[in-house]
Amino acid sequence: MGSDLAPAQTGGADVQHRNGGRDLRLDACRGLALWFIFVDHVPDNSLAWLTLRNYGFSDTSEVFVFVSGYTCMLAYGGTLATQGWATTVLRVLRRAWEIYAAFLVLLLAYAALVWVVGGGTRFVDETNTGFFFREPGPTLVHVALLQFAPVNTDILLTFVILRICFPVVIWLMMRSATSMLALSFLLYLMVQLFSWQVPAWPSGELYFNPFAWQFLLVIGAWYAYVGASHLRPILNSRALLLIALAYLAFSLLMALSWEFKSLESLIPHAITDLIYPIYKSHLAPVRLLHFLSLAFVVSRLAPLEWKGPVRPLMTAMIRCGENSLSMYCLGVLLAFLGQVMLTDVSSSFAMQLAISLAGIAIMVVAATLLTWESQLDRRGPRLF
Repeated sequence: MGSDLAPAQTGGADVQHRNGGRDLRLDACRGLALWFIFVDHVPDNSLAWLTLRNYGFSDTSEVFVFVSGYTCMLAYGGTLATQGWATTVLRVLRRAWEIYAAFLVLLLAYAALVWVVGGGTRFVDETNTGFFFREPGPTLVHVALLQFAPVNTDILLTFVILRICFPVVIWLMMRSATSMLALSFLLYLMVQLFSWQVPAWPSGELYFNPFAWQFLLVIGAWYAYVGASHLRPILNSRALLLIALAYLAFSLLMALSWEFKSLESLIPHAITDLIYPIYKSHLAPVRLLHFLSLAFVVSRLAPLEWKGPVRPLMTAMIRCGENSLSMYCLGVLLAFLGQVMLTDVSSSFAMQLAISLAGIAIMVVAATLLTWESQLDRRGPRLF
């Protein structure tokens, strides 16, 4: 992604390494986020205590959306400088199509797996796949229209919508980055005040509301374009670091109080009345602030020129991050198989540990093979 960047055109060009390679921090963060998501998606998995969601308001979903906006701006901003608007728009839409196609293939594999394991009667409620077997025709139509998704696949719908709209983001960003950010915030504000939403089938709304989550995507794009240089003096502030750490500590206390009721008495009702309910679907402000605080602290701990120790664990995270779409889809299927194992075989901690480690190992092997294949492959003539 970083290799597509044209430094003269993008204010965030300094996120690249001096040799023009990828920023390994992004791939490593995405890879670790994929592992966390897989562990979180396995129901009643004690290892979920090792992931982000139990220690603050936000979780790994925010990581993916922010990094997506950041890397999209780097990649497609570079294309604009060298190949023009037509190529840039086509590249964005092609990636949207790839995510859409991956979503459809994942749904087919997911439904088939549920049928093989449960015969169309077991696990249908837990996975929200019952409609496939009861009303296959309408379900397929609404799947194609991005109005229905089984459990753990809904974020892909939002990614497709956001990618389709990204050329508009680039166009507005190039004309006035501040105005683009302000317009994005205004749309986000409408969600918080008036619950603007995108309807889903058969009822309700898309879980990851595109009207809300677009703001985090735009923040990532803005930061890659001009934000890194504009905010550098502020981001070097020790006072801001202390504020971010204090907010993370407050978020930690709140999150732990959900699991340990003895902590609830430490939190004044005035605070709980102010921040609740915390809607993930609408990207509640406390979630957004938590992620931004966490991202700020991590960026301070991982210097700009960091290239990462090339060690097996770090390499494994980077490989998964390089193939994030494929690994997310694989993780959804592995998490369902893990659920089946915990239900039908054993729910012991040893089994939870084995499922988590085995799933991550499979993802690492698959990602390594995909990276190896992409390095060996030389695109030949298209025969079909």
